[in-house]
Amino acid sequence: MQNFLSNQNKYYLFLILLLIQVFFLKPTQVFADLPTGNAVKDPNAILRNALPIKQFELQEIQHKLEETSDLVRGGRWPALSKNVTKCQSLLKKYKSKIIEELPSEKQQVAESTFLEIKNDFDNLQDQAKLKDKNSFISTRKKALDKIGGLEEYFLPTEFPYSIPSEFDNLPRLLGRATVNIKTSKGDMQAIVDGFNAPLTAGAFIDLSSKSFYNNLPINRAEEFFVLQTGDPIGDEIGYIDPETNLERHVPLEIRIPNESETFYNETFEELGLYTETPTLPFATLGTLGWSHSSTEVDDGSSQFFFFLYEAELNPAGRNLIDGRNAAFGYIVEGFEVLEELTKDDKIISIDVLSGIDKLKLNA
Repeated sequence: MQNFLSNQNKYYLFLILLLIQVFFLKPTQVFADLPTGNAVKDPNAILRNALPIKQFELQEIQHKLEETSDLVRGGRWPALSKNVTKCQSLLKKYKSKIIEELPSEKQQVAESTFLEIKNDFDNLQDQAKLKDKNSFISTRKKALDKIGGLEEYFLPTEFPYSIPSEFDNLPRLLGRATVNIKTSKGDMQAIVDGFNAPLTAGAFIDLSSKSFYNNLPINRAEEFFVLQTGDPIGDEIGYIDPETNLERHVPLEIRIPNESETFYNETFEELGLYTETPTLPFATLGTLGWSHSSTEVDDGSSQFFFFLYEAELNPAGRNLIDGRNAAFGYIVEGFEVLEELTKDDKIISIDVLSGIDKLKLNA
């Protein structure tokens, strides 16, 4: 009996009991918790999916076209042709309904855009028949960009989520902004998402507009993991608000799809959400993440990091950062620059190209 209850045998007994419970007592719950497909790794697709809109027909066309990613990588040309045929069918089926739901001043533009998308779909069919991979990828990107532009017409006129009043003194980005990140190795562009991380994105855009990040070094570099910057020169480790002379702190801020409100200052572990994927996941190279200390989650101030996605080490949707740090945007251009950066490099400047009008300095 003593040998049976050794530490190793206790572990095996516990594992057997757990498996019995999972597979025999609650089979439906097991299958309900499984992911419903491959994790999305394309930053532009993540950003499209993160828009706070409910135009299901347009999104169905988008998702069907995005499904070609794995097919084109595998050279499955007959399946690609069938997929594009389905996209053409959905476009024909839903076009009128989508246009009717738009404001009248947008309908003519949408009609013209749909004609361009139809032409893109026709070209995709030809490229699939010719097995022209590069042209297919290029045309698909153009079509998805147009679909994403149409989806933005369905954004709510008012900011769709509430922000707790305890954070009324903090900046917030009530929409999206585009920034150019100039480094010692070259330029990158990123889209910063204030819809799903308004306070984190707001702090970043506020500091960028103040030239806070100019000439700051990469102060942490871990291969296949993160590059971190934003530590000001001197004794301080964050941004000192000149009005209060205190370090400004930004709370941990994470949204989950289909949840009505954003979670603040609570990790997934604390919430018991061990298998959830955030609306803005750390799932691709160049995810922008907000840094905080190892002991607190509400003391992030100015430091942020670039997530260096490595599929073998960090499976998309199953890593140790989702639910512990806030993602607030994605690099969309200049990935080759990001892969060249080391601790010997620095941020020369971060310039806000668009979206500064969405920045509010307080509630």
